[in-house]
Amino acid sequence: YPPETIKVCGNPNPPEDVPPPALTDWGELRSYSDIPKKGPLSESKAKELIRAYYAAVSYTDAQIGRVLDELDRLGLRDNTIIVLWGDHGWHLGEHGLWCKHTNFEVATRAPLIISPAGRRFAGVKTNGLAEFVDIYPTLCDLAGLPIPEGLEGTSLVPAMEHPDRPVQQAAFSQYPRKGLMGHSIRTDRYRYTEWAEPGKEPVGVELYDHQNDPGENVNIAGRPENKELVKELARKLHAGWREALPGKATPAERRRQ
Repeated sequence: YPPETIKVCGNPNPPEDVPPPALTDWGELRSYSDIPKKGPLSESKAKELIRAYYAAVSYTDAQIGRVLDELDRLGLRDNTIIVLWGDHGWHLGEHGLWCKHTNFEVATRAPLIISPAGRRFAGVKTNGLAEFVDIYPTLCDLAGLPIPEGLEGTSLVPAMEHPDRPVQQAAFSQYPRKGLMGHSIRTDRYRYTEWAEPGKEPVGVELYDHQNDPGENVNIAGRPENKELVKELARKLHAGWREALPGKATPAERRRQ
């Protein structure tokens, strides 16, 4: 990756009206010797890190290719289910942040590629929501095994068969911050997040409209016109994953779809 081709992110500032707990000082990165202990990175350092990130992704991709080539060489490709996923996303300067450790979209969205045995559904893509707790029931479904009761997840095979049909209405994430827990719910259009001590009222709330603000640059949770939407998303967040199964969209969400 030639250095002159690297560009910094286009939204280096915190979201408008963001509650302080949503942000982080990216302590993981600051533990390195060539990173300042406080304050933002220089543009040259940011580009250096972004370039290194691209290189790391390419290196990982090459190793995955070696594994797949070996499956082909051994004649195992057509009876092997392959799942590729990453446990989190990664800030590269968005909102002035680096590393993971947030509930923003850039940190909670991650790769998920499933290649069933026999190359079923080859090349199928879907914009439907999914969670990593869905991997286990999906593997059971693909392998023709019974899906155990009590799993917090659902098979993604229906999304492979019908990529235009949602398997679930929301995906959930959470991350702690100095005595608080940030719980977040992502629907097809919105991300809603609450920061609170366990059992107490939130000290910070976020709402981002991905239709109009995919970069999550403006927190609209405090706007009067969104009062009912915030209330409904809060209810769904607290209700949990069962409420996110198909057919559970809230009235306010349906009006905005």
